[in-house]
Amino acid sequence: MPSATGTRSTPGSARPTRRPQAPAPDRPAASGRPFLLLIAVCTAVTAANIYLAAPLLPLIAHDFGTVPSAVTWIASVAQFGYAAGLLFFAPLGDRVDRRPLVAGLTVATTLALALAALAPGTAALAVAVFAASAATVVPQLLVPLVAERAPADRRARHVAAVIAGLFTGIVAARVVGGLAGQAFGWRWVFGGSAVLTLALGLATALALPAERRTRRGPLFAGVAELPGLLRRSPELRRACLRQAGMFGAWSALWTSLALLLTGPSYGLSTATAGLFGLFGLTSTAVAPVAGGLVDRFGAARVVGTAYLLAAVSVPLFWLGGHVLVALFAAAIAVHAALVASHVANQTLALTTTSTPATANTAYVVSGFAGGALASAAAGPAFGHWGWSGVCAVAGVWLVLGWVTAAGPAGRR
Repeated sequence: MPSATGTRSTPGSARPTRRPQAPAPDRPAASGRPFLLLIAVCTAVTAANIYLAAPLLPLIAHDFGTVPSAVTWIASVAQFGYAAGLLFFAPLGDRVDRRPLVAGLTVATTLALALAALAPGTAALAVAVFAASAATVVPQLLVPLVAERAPADRRARHVAAVIAGLFTGIVAARVVGGLAGQAFGWRWVFGGSAVLTLALGLATALALPAERRTRRGPLFAGVAELPGLLRRSPELRRACLRQAGMFGAWSALWTSLALLLTGPSYGLSTATAGLFGLFGLTSTAVAPVAGGLVDRFGAARVVGTAYLLAAVSVPLFWLGGHVLVALFAAAIAVHAALVASHVANQTLALTTTSTPATANTAYVVSGFAGGALASAAAGPAFGHWGWSGVCAVAGVWLVLGWVTAAGPAGRR
């Protein structure tokens, strides 16, 4: 299997791997640390939008006069929305100037979040959440830019810096969302996120360098290219399947966690349950370490280790249904596994074809489709079999992710 930072063509690929382009002389800001920091912060804020609903499900259910398990599907709607947005908008990074695209999507996300804050019922809220998640694909337009401009021997570390921002946003959605929701109500959480999204998204759009795209054809031709791209690149296909399994296992556990913590087993408040998300800060520390390991040893070894760690976390989560300390350990383990796997798989996806934005779309859509399906299965599983059912869903997704991607890999 080729190294995640290699520049050779992969077996079955029709075209050679795209080599990173050096930054143009008139765009120095696009490769510096301040620019990378701005992208990481913007990624954190926008990624949080996808997970706002998860810690607020008990409050949303109470406001609309139903039980929490009856509204878990809203969290799945957010992930399906994000997958849809990735499918249609993320490939545009190979075809159009990213500056106006980021600005337009930022405004659309802001409007959708504002509508979510004003939603009169679960149906209207679901529509607004879907729209907001579909438009909040800005991070996946920026990651290919970072990978393209990074030095070849430090590419995974640069990608890891943005991924650290992404997972920090996920943690913030749970922790800050839970605390703010308990203090001010869930509607204010969506409204506050709309303001932050507008500010950070437009600031990032202004900082982006102007680009001149030369790819011809219909605007959304990238969507039609996805099947052929996956067929020609077995390494990209393997990265997609492995991350779909990993992200699905994480999503099943994490989107259902508020139901366990606020239920009869622990009886915590929404705010206290939201603090549990602080264990997700593991991701911020793991991402740069994983990036260095990928640059040194390649993606395959890091992904294999991550899957072993995730497999250990599932029985710990099951035990955590009654033992709080086990839940703490499981949360740390599953976040470390998810982030290490994500850094390795996404770096591989970005460097294995000559169209990184389209390849990144295939990769992230696969991951979020796996997450959305697992979340959708976790809700009924919790309703019928409790927390044990959720853990079973997570275990099944890990097995599926590993087995379906099994096969001979190319030599490094």
